[in-house]
Amino acid sequence: MSDIPLGWQIVDIWEICGRIVDGSHNPPKASEVGKPMLSARNIADFKINFDNYRLISNIDFELEHARTRVSIGDVLLTIVGTIGRTAVVPQKIQEFALQRSVAVLKPLGVDSRYVAYALSSPEIQQWLQDNAKGTAQKGVYLKTLGSLPIKVAPQNEQTRIVAKLEELLSDLDAGVAELKAAQKKLGQYRQSLLKAAVEGALTAQWRANNPPSETGAQLLARILTERRARWEAKQRAKFAEQGKAPPRDWRGKYSEPVAPDTTTTETSIPETWQWTGLEQLSDGSQHGLKAGPFGSALKKEFYAPDGYKIYGQEQVIRGDAYYGDYFINEEKYKELISCSIKPGDLLISLVGTTGKILILPEDAKPGIINPRLLKISLSPTNVNPQYIKIILESPYARHFYKLNAHGGTMDVLNLGILKALAIPIPPMEEQCEIVRQLSEQMDAVFVQELAIAHSLRQSTAQRQNLLRAAFAGELVPQDPRDEPASALLARIRAKRAAQAGAKKPRGRKVKEGA
Repeated sequence: MSDIPLGWQIVDIWEICGRIVDGSHNPPKASEVGKPMLSARNIADFKINFDNYRLISNIDFELEHARTRVSIGDVLLTIVGTIGRTAVVPQKIQEFALQRSVAVLKPLGVDSRYVAYALSSPEIQQWLQDNAKGTAQKGVYLKTLGSLPIKVAPQNEQTRIVAKLEELLSDLDAGVAELKAAQKKLGQYRQSLLKAAVEGALTAQWRANNPPSETGAQLLARILTERRARWEAKQRAKFAEQGKAPPRDWRGKYSEPVAPDTTTTETSIPETWQWTGLEQLSDGSQHGLKAGPFGSALKKEFYAPDGYKIYGQEQVIRGDAYYGDYFINEEKYKELISCSIKPGDLLISLVGTTGKILILPEDAKPGIINPRLLKISLSPTNVNPQYIKIILESPYARHFYKLNAHGGTMDVLNLGILKALAIPIPPMEEQCEIVRQLSEQMDAVFVQELAIAHSLRQSTAQRQNLLRAAFAGELVPQDPRDEPASALLARIRAKRAAQAGAKKPRGRKVKEGA
């Protein structure tokens, strides 16, 4: 601890607490009725929240309450996992029990709010982090917590510090609330832009000024015609290579791509657009729409130090095709050639964080997708990949995923679900205009989001500076007429001694635990 102002004292925190105890180490079973059992997640921003908790029976509550006896004015401190959040138990709050991740401190003769703010100061926060133990989840043991050094100001100065902090932090909190509200509105605006892009509202004025030379329906017809022509050319080349004449019915073996059902689609699109699907928009190659291989076909034992890259969700979620260093050799690549990628392909995440899209750049390293991805090779020259990415990441598509994704603990997409997604396709010129306008507006939103994030970081730093100044004796003026903290501590010690003499202690006041 650093030097302290005149009239202050530094003591171990147990000296100013009648009791320090943590919550239940063996939480009782949840109950349909009863009283709340809270944990560290319910302590935040100097408040106790009841957003997410479970009930325990009234009988179990009485047993837990007998141990902690949480009461008005107690200071709660999170000591496991997310360490160092504080709150003071206010008046008119419902009864609750606690799990082990929260400690209960019962101050004696020291303002509870002063103690809570002191525990939140940068100096003590660092002490808590330095003294936390554990591997998977760190925690501060109660015996360790009892030895935490805390600066005790004269009682009158405590009152002034608390009043000034509450005034300044209240103003700061109001500013933070405004910033977060603006942040939320920007997020909503992002979604509204994507919705407008999907429904044609974004380019309504542009469309009025630029009548299309080819409608979406005509574009789709051309895509399908060119797709069939590519298939026929490939078949002729195959027969020529074999030195055979094509059989009379060879054209009848062509499989037309299936359009998705749009009868239940509620979204409206402009008259010059056309509903289609990913199967129709793909390039028509045998593996133009392809999910990654089964897990057994791509085990870690097949990985190589270099060679053909394995693309997975880590690249898609990051939006970075160059990230990662998992490879397979040429032999394994040839075995899994149906899952190979090429520049311009769209990769879609299928598990957990579903529906994220990555467009592979021109210099993408040759490789394959893993089982958690699906690739789409789009019709060349007729479909803008950036436009399809917009559609697949839009609220319209996400709503579709939510309705159709499978899985118990997390969402899972598959090829069948994505084939069933109806895609609105505008003329090619409008696809490019949507991409241009949306990119321009999203860039403007991003700049505003960066500014808000910077302001929020400044607010966090300002909060820490206020707490640092408060417990360095720099936030409020000192009064030489104040009774020094040593006199206050002497009264607390006398009171503790009197209580100890009045009745035999039934156990240690500071219990070892985590």
